[in-house]
Amino acid sequence: MNNQRKHYLDNIRWVVTLVVVLYHVFYMYNAEIIAGVVGKITNLDVQYFDAFQYMVYPWLMPIFFIVSGISSKLYLDNHTGKEFAKDRTRRLLVPTTIGLLTFQFLQGILNIQLSDAYETMSAIPFPGNLIGITIATILSGVGVLWYMQLLWLICMILLLIRVIEKGRLLKVAEKTPIWLVFLFAIPVWGAGQILNTPIIVVYRFGFYLAFFLLGYFVFSSEQVMEKMKKLFPVFAGIALALCVAFVVLYFGENYADKPINRGPLYAAYAYFGSLAILSGFAKFFDFRNSFTAWMCKHSLGLYMFHYLGISAVALFIAKKGLLPAGVIYPLSLLAGLAAGIGFYEIISRIPVYRWTVLGIKKMKK
Repeated sequence: MNNQRKHYLDNIRWVVTLVVVLYHVFYMYNAEIIAGVVGKITNLDVQYFDAFQYMVYPWLMPIFFIVSGISSKLYLDNHTGKEFAKDRTRRLLVPTTIGLLTFQFLQGILNIQLSDAYETMSAIPFPGNLIGITIATILSGVGVLWYMQLLWLICMILLLIRVIEKGRLLKVAEKTPIWLVFLFAIPVWGAGQILNTPIIVVYRFGFYLAFFLLGYFVFSSEQVMEKMKKLFPVFAGIALALCVAFVVLYFGENYADKPINRGPLYAAYAYFGSLAILSGFAKFFDFRNSFTAWMCKHSLGLYMFHYLGISAVALFIAKKGLLPAGVIYPLSLLAGLAAGIGFYEIISRIPVYRWTVLGIKKMKK
């Protein structure tokens, strides 16, 4: 087994995180899904640039789960299951539980104000209104952290799977023929039909578990990835065709909820879009320099805190109509980047606090 660090995985993380930041800027002011966001701020009859959301949303999180699956395999090659559980609990569960109470409730305050939920709950008699507002604020602070919550649960499930399969399935999966990689799109679609939460649509346990397990068992294999790199043009071509079809068919509709996110086109685009990114980065971006190292270091902060900056601009400037849309969009993007990097730089230097919010253990001198 080649235990050399896979730099292309690091590069996928920070590049896709930047796409997530940009996606949330468009999402905040979109004209299709307006619950919990400001919504349309332009005078355009149709915001055709909202198509960007349709182009990236299906594969944004699946590629993260594939990368997490591969990374889990690499970690477990050199660590015990107990060490894995401890590491993932610190890095994933602590920030999404204790971190909610120590910092992320700030995001909850902004989210509640953006949705005008405080006005609704204030009509409830005391002390019910105070209790309701407190609980809603904390829960709303989860925001983008849902990915980390779900990933922690999947990692714990992985430990159980490892006990059952005892490495036998892993040995078989390492030799997966490339034609079977194409057919995996079918069980991915099937997994998307089960274990979906009814109200909070991002918690799609079956769908994301499928991507994670494919990353762990199949795409962690050097043999498979060598074949994948050769077929990058094929994956990219399929993904592009599916992207065009998805945008044309569903533009203007809620792409993040059923029936669209349960459909075969959504699943196919999510899958082949992820494969195009995975194979492309493995082929062309498996390197490290000072810039990529810096971006990789800050990708966690960018992911965890960017929405705080975007929400602040949306609530205090865009919602009040203080600036034109042409200024709001780039300002929101800059605020998201600044919040992500800035809060990471500050919090990562505060003892104890960096553990509760970022899951970073004490630095070694």
